[in-house]
Amino acid sequence: MKYRTLQRTARRLLAAAMVAALPAIGHAQSVTLYGVVDTGIEYVNNIGADKNGVVRIPNVTGTVPSRWGLRGSEDLGGGLKSVFVLESGFAPDSGAAGQGGRLFGRQALVGLSGNWGQVALGRQYTMLFWAMLDPDILGPQVYGTGSLDSYIPNARADNAISYKGTFGGLTVGATYSFGRDTVNAGPSPVGTNCAGENPADKTACRGWSAMIQYATRSWGAAVAYDSLRGGPGAFAGLTSSGLKDDRLSVNGYVLLERTKIGVGVLSRNNEGSPTARSELYYAGAAYDITPAFTLAGQINYLKFRHSDNKAMLYAIRGVYAFSKRTSVYATAGYINNDGQLALSVSSGASGSNPQPGGSQFGVMAGIKHIF
Repeated sequence: MKYRTLQRTARRLLAAAMVAALPAIGHAQSVTLYGVVDTGIEYVNNIGADKNGVVRIPNVTGTVPSRWGLRGSEDLGGGLKSVFVLESGFAPDSGAAGQGGRLFGRQALVGLSGNWGQVALGRQYTMLFWAMLDPDILGPQVYGTGSLDSYIPNARADNAISYKGTFGGLTVGATYSFGRDTVNAGPSPVGTNCAGENPADKTACRGWSAMIQYATRSWGAAVAYDSLRGGPGAFAGLTSSGLKDDRLSVNGYVLLERTKIGVGVLSRNNEGSPTARSELYYAGAAYDITPAFTLAGQINYLKFRHSDNKAMLYAIRGVYAFSKRTSVYATAGYINNDGQLALSVSSGASGSNPQPGGSQFGVMAGIKHIF
């Protein structure tokens, strides 16, 4: 009887210990489901040789690209955490997967973080993305810098290791990719057919980036460098590991009481292009007319050296927030191409380019919901 009593007591103590441990186990790991659905109706004129217009629901972006994701962390003790992010882009007009059909095409990473910063492995943003996040006022919207350089909203790398740390107002970071793009979805910035990790050509399709950023409550500035190696069969002219596509970004922003102003320049040397050297200048501002209504605009100028190719892009956007999660917006853009450039005003969907040297107007009204 004493033995059975001891068994029952032991089982009760073990069960009580397990129940007591449950809250600690539950709080040790945190996982968040999040996302954005952003779409609307767009009109773009002066398309192709017939100069027709089109009314459509864009499949790439509105004010921002649509996405959903999971992010989480686990406290490992001593200030050390494990972290992960799985983020999937999708086309809101059809529900199709974005980024060349990847399941988690925006981010898929796991790493460790602490007071010293964060190290992560997987598909992730390059430092060019983080450097341009604040000064590029309109960001990846339908009539933004992505219309002039499609890599800007697609600055990510497969097979990458990254480090990013913030110390006071100073943030430093770097990425290195052993094979920057494993998806053949092009020719397109979401899939450039440059898988890398090739023992016969160790430098093929590698990429790296670095950033130094300083920010206070009222202003910030950043310098970033982003370098992409080519490889056999890669798109955009980078058909050899001896060819590089390099971008140097210098930018800054100022925060006033109800206004944000951002300026920057992106200097590019694309050795796979017959017009290799170019500069993209941008300046924009956002003003909170009321707590719920924000008006923003930006001017972008792209110029290729030793060439007549250049483009001016003007964009304006008004956003009204019903709540912290739901807003409606109207935005318009106008582009003027010179030389042989035929860039579309819109990065919302493909197939809407004007004739070389042509101008184009676009307007869009939409809704964004954050969850």
